Amino acid sequence: MTEFLNDLLFIFQRLNWTSVFDILLVTLIFYILLYSVRDTQAMALVRGIIFLIVLIVLMTSLINLPAFSWLVTNTLPALVLAIPVIFAPEIRRTLERIGRAGAILPARSVKEASAIQNTITAVVKATARLSARQHGALIIMQRFDNLDEYIDTGVKLQALVTPELLLQIFYPNTPLHDGAAIISGDRVIAGSCVMPLSASGILTGSPERQMGLRHRAALGISEVSDAIAVVVSEETGSIAIAHAGRMIRRLDSDRLKNILLAFYQQSADQDSSWIRRVLPFLSQKNKEE
Repeated sequence: MTEFLNDLLFIFQRLNWTSVFDILLVTLIFYILLYSVRDTQAMALVRGIIFLIVLIVLMTSLINLPAFSWLVTNTLPALVLAIPVIFAPEIRRTLERIGRAGAILPARSVKEASAIQNTITAVVKATARLSARQHGALIIMQRFDNLDEYIDTGVKLQALVTPELLLQIFYPNTPLHDGAAIISGDRVIAGSCVMPLSASGILTGSPERQMGLRHRAALGISEVSDAIAVVVSEETGSIAIAHAGRMIRRLDSDRLKNILLAFYQQSADQDSSWIRRVLPFLSQKNKEE
C-alpha cells in the first residue's frame, strides 16, 4: 500500500499544464466516441471490449502467465485493425456530423424560404388528415445531406408538394403507399422509397408497441442523415417526428408545425451565422486599409 501511494505521489509530482491538457484531450476523444455510439448495437460491443481489456490487464498484471501474455501481445494489433471494420457505420456517421458542423453554406434566399414555408404547411395539413383517417405515412424532408441513394430505390415524381398529392401517395393499397416519400424544397422527389432501419434500442425499449417498421425507418434515416422524418402510425393515427436519432411522439398539428419551423429556422440561422461573422471582419479590415 505504501509503495502504491508513493507511485501515485510520484505521478502527481510530474504533472504539469501540458500533461493535464493531454489527459483532458484523450478524455474528450473517448467521450465523443462513446456519445456517438449511444443507443446503438455498437454500445454492447463497446461494453464487451472494455470488459475484455480490464480482464486481460488484471490477469497479466496479477498473475505471471507468459504464454497468455505472448498471445495477447500478438493478438492486440489484429484487434486494433478490426475496430474500424466493426464500428464502420458509427465512424462514418460521426465523420458526417463533423463535416456538417464545419460546412460553410450560403444563406437561403427569400424564394427558398417561401418554398419551405409552403412545404411545411402542406406536410402539416396532409399529416393531420392522414392521422384522422389512420392512414400510415412516412415523409422524409431533405435538408443538407444528399439522399440520392434512397431516392433511387423509389419512383421518381418531381411534383409540387400539396396536401392532396401526399394523401394520394399514402392512400391504402396504392402503388406508392409502401415506403417513404422524399421531399426536397417544394418538390416531392420520389415515393415508395426504401429507408434504412434503425439499429438502436430506443423503439425496442419503449412501452408502446404501436411502433413498427415505419418508425424504425424514420429513426434510421435520421441516424444516417440530417433529414427530418414525419411518420403517421397506421394503427393509432398518432404523429411522430424523428431527427438526429431522436423521436418525438404524440404530436398534434400545431406542435408539428412549430417543430418543423424551429428546425428550418435553426438551419437558416446556422447558414447566415458565417456571413454575419465574416462581413463585419471584412468591413473592419477595409477601414483599416
